[in-house]
Amino acid sequence: MFFSCIFRPGRLVILAATGLWLGSCSSPNGTGQRPGSAASPDSTAAPASAAPTSSPLQVVAEFTDPQMVGVAVAPGGKVLACFPRWDYNPVYPVAEVGPHNTLKPYPDAGWCQWNDSVKNEPLKHWICPQTVFADKSGKVWVLDPAAPGLKLTVPGGPKLVKTDPQTNQVLLTIPFPESVAPRKSYLNDVRIDLQNNYAYLTESGLGALVVVDLKTLKSRRLLASHPSTKAAKGLVVQAEGHPMIDAQGKPAQFNADGIALSTDNTYLYYCPLTGHTLYRIKTAALRDAALSEAELGRQVETVGGIPASDGLEIDAANNVYLTSFEQSALLRRTPAGTIETVAKDARLQWPDTYSWAADGNLYVATSAIHKTPTWNKGVGQPRQPFRIFKMAQPK
Repeated sequence: MFFSCIFRPGRLVILAATGLWLGSCSSPNGTGQRPGSAASPDSTAAPASAAPTSSPLQVVAEFTDPQMVGVAVAPGGKVLACFPRWDYNPVYPVAEVGPHNTLKPYPDAGWCQWNDSVKNEPLKHWICPQTVFADKSGKVWVLDPAAPGLKLTVPGGPKLVKTDPQTNQVLLTIPFPESVAPRKSYLNDVRIDLQNNYAYLTESGLGALVVVDLKTLKSRRLLASHPSTKAAKGLVVQAEGHPMIDAQGKPAQFNADGIALSTDNTYLYYCPLTGHTLYRIKTAALRDAALSEAELGRQVETVGGIPASDGLEIDAANNVYLTSFEQSALLRRTPAGTIETVAKDARLQWPDTYSWAADGNLYVATSAIHKTPTWNKGVGQPRQPFRIFKMAQPK
């Protein structure tokens, strides 16, 4: 998943000298912000597109704000969504999605609070959560890069948190030292290897992979100088035909982002968002602390060409699923290298993150990043609601 760096007056305040975000879970004017706004016509939302008659996608939930990037489906069908502190100041940065687009704080309201009153407890609050992920045992992990507004990380804030969605309890908090999550880093996505008791992460701010030994809680930053974790130079990615160029005329340069773990935990697949290449590496190599950076780099394999993609997933047949924001489509790459279209739908406005559900359905969230002011000379564009879709696993 990735992001846009946007600021609206009264919505987000950053104290550059300390990296401390001074907003709170209610809007700065003290009036409070709605946890989530059910989709309805307003000044920022374009008329909703009708579903194509052939589309396999079903709408699970939709919101006009705040911006949503991630989705996870826990056992029993509990749907969790992630709302980072970028442009908006969400009341619930991580929330359980209920009927009629309702949101409930996850795991509780205290974790959703971040303001001056709790600034000395960065490991006990969502600062700028980026990812929610449900592992095969049913536990939900939240990755918090702790970089509100995509600026510097809050000291002591970057963390990976394991939760139990059945009890809404935090089970484990893993902090990342600055050597692993530098001040300009942005931890982006995570996969959990229960067989080897490891977590694998992408870091998009500077470009790297991160591995975490879940037994010792020690983490290492890897491939930070390898081209596979870096944006492709000179490439201008587009969404719905719109070039991703900022107000200064600079093309978007998004580093390592999408990530997927093979079903047998043997390979980790990943790609830079600004890029058309899929890579993989054996997880055994990532776990081998004896390998030098050069030796580890030689273990990276180029899988093949892909359209620019934000989120990845994989199935038991080792088909790699891609969220294609350039085509408003969901794709999959077969082991033979064929790119197949799983769904093409105008409502897929920047499809962002996948989640498999226990019943075999595939969920995906849309984040409409290309409609935000950063990529439109400071003026946000009319857009459809942010949506969570689901579909049956493609045959």
